[in-house]
Amino acid sequence: MDYHELLKSLAEPGEGKIVLLVSDGIGGLPLQPGGLTELETAKTPNLDALAKIGVQGLSTPILPGITPGSGPGHLGLFGYDPLKFIIGRGALEAAGIGFAMSDKDVAIRCNFCTTDAAGNITDRRAGRIPSDESAAVVQKLKAIKIPGVEIFVEPVKEHRFVVVFRGEGLGDAVADTDPQRTGVPVLKPVPHEGCAASKKTADIAGEFHAQAVKILANEPKANNHTMRGFAKKPHMPSYEDLYGLKAACIAVYPMYKGLASFAGMTLAGEPKTLTEEIDVLEKEWKNYDFFFVHWKYTDSRGEDGDFDAKVKMIEELDAVIPRIAKLNPACLIVTGDHSTPAKMASHSFHPVPTLFVSDLARTDEQEHYGEKYAVYGGLGQFQAQYIMSLALAHAGRLGKFGA
Repeated sequence: MDYHELLKSLAEPGEGKIVLLVSDGIGGLPLQPGGLTELETAKTPNLDALAKIGVQGLSTPILPGITPGSGPGHLGLFGYDPLKFIIGRGALEAAGIGFAMSDKDVAIRCNFCTTDAAGNITDRRAGRIPSDESAAVVQKLKAIKIPGVEIFVEPVKEHRFVVVFRGEGLGDAVADTDPQRTGVPVLKPVPHEGCAASKKTADIAGEFHAQAVKILANEPKANNHTMRGFAKKPHMPSYEDLYGLKAACIAVYPMYKGLASFAGMTLAGEPKTLTEEIDVLEKEWKNYDFFFVHWKYTDSRGEDGDFDAKVKMIEELDAVIPRIAKLNPACLIVTGDHSTPAKMASHSFHPVPTLFVSDLARTDEQEHYGEKYAVYGGLGQFQAQYIMSLALAHAGRLGKFGA
């Protein structure tokens, strides 16, 4: 019996509701040895109040030392083995904007970027071009035509957009074209060795990029683009099948909506801010058993390398905690999908501080929520994949195994 079969056999109906509050990239590092992380620096009286009545620990998104992308990081939080259920970023972005993928499709998450006269990248995100400006540029790319394949180009948010190639015999084993640094040109799409179907996709992607560069030549910011996460449509069991939970996703960014939709969650509301996300949570409280609430900007500010701005985003999260607590969930989990230390300006391999609040929690002695407290917390260190079994148990929704 594997993990999912076990949970499916033990899941029990109940009234207790579960809230998984994900502060993307919340884990951090001190700027100087012996200093405080972003989370430890932030003034978080409400999260600290929860720490006093809850139990915390450190969750490892994938395996020790492995730095996760956002997709695998969230899959682990949702209880799916991220080494078994692999979903490409392109499929996540496509699903997040409501694009219905077919089995003939390969979806690609693209970023507008800025390049200089020599073709070298000067800004990997085109100055985080506003969504309305980006959408207008995306519209121009819809003119691209390539024989033998149907092409869909759709805006996502800010500098992000989605390209979907639809045709026969397309593979998704194609390397990203984002070199992950400035001062160098956009890479060419290269298929993984020995995959003829993916070579076809790579050739199409190369032609798409060549046409796009001509169209974008006079754009002041978005004069080029990179391609990431070539992906076919995934197939995976739903939350209701696995856990017996009617689940809702409350998120702003399309990628996280896409991931949630593949897990069978309903996309609730159309929030634009954290305050609006909590408005949706309150409005939909009676309609679902499980709520995934996603806060993006702790990750964004970490990726920007802005320690102080990330601290402020954590404090914004803290400010809405009383509204969530007032709903009295049977189990409230506060965590992140990975760490994004401003010191590194990127995702990292570090475990994530994870807090459980429940009447069934075995409270530990920690009175603050943060990395140096979580390391001594009652949950210890564990793989994020087991957050869902812990959530079900703390909500009184998991039965006994064996006689």
